[in-house]
Amino acid sequence: MTTKEMFEARDWVKVRNTTTGEQAFLTWSGKVYAFSPGEPKIHLFNIVGMNVSRCLDNPDKEESWNFVSRELTYYLDPETDEILHSWKNPWTGETVPVMHVANSPVQGRQPFEGQYGAKVNGDFTTFAFDLFTSYPNPLGNDERFVEYSPQSLYQAVELFKLTVPTGELRNPESTSIANVILGWDRLGPWVPWMKMGDRAGQLIYSASGRKLTGFEELPELLQEQIKTRIPAYRHAPEARIEGDNVTSWRYFKRHFEAYLAGKEFPLMDMG
Repeated sequence: MTTKEMFEARDWVKVRNTTTGEQAFLTWSGKVYAFSPGEPKIHLFNIVGMNVSRCLDNPDKEESWNFVSRELTYYLDPETDEILHSWKNPWTGETVPVMHVANSPVQGRQPFEGQYGAKVNGDFTTFAFDLFTSYPNPLGNDERFVEYSPQSLYQAVELFKLTVPTGELRNPESTSIANVILGWDRLGPWVPWMKMGDRAGQLIYSASGRKLTGFEELPELLQEQIKTRIPAYRHAPEARIEGDNVTSWRYFKRHFEAYLAGKEFPLMDMG
């Protein structure tokens, strides 16, 4: 029998991260499909990704935590699982650079506090979050991006499910839950680097993953990329970072010249 129960913010923090301020990793893998009106779905890419995060005590309120993180997702060849550095658009015939997801920071807009609902089904409990996002497109109303993302409004849906052992969740002595299974689906517009303009259709991401005990459990591809190209993604931020969250759209705008020059993404960093 499945029941709906309310859990304290501390319980949710144990699921997503840890109540002690230490960092935690999530990883995921899956597929990306194109879904266009009147056309069959197309399996465009495989993906592999990670998030490294902390839940920091909110100094302004007890039993309240600020979430800070960085995240990566790589677009892979759907047959070989190799990292794609360029991609031939099957609709336009043009070959374009691939701009992988490298978002830092990704922070909670509101602290983790209060109560969170979850479905308890015997030995397992699932937290589900259906996030519908809508805001002005950072690339809209700019002639430079007409061929990439001309829409005035950005809209997407992300569906998260995190399942944990009920016994671990109810344990008042635990500060973090190790056994977390992630389900993640996303419906959104073509990403700008695909250069799809105003063509009708959307991308569907379907992925699953889990919480890890440390960096060494990440897939080898991610470990190698972080060690050699983007070392900042080995660690979560130590505090909140001022400014907006980085998204694929904002990243594309920031690094548009590098994209036009055919640079390899993510761009290397030294921090």
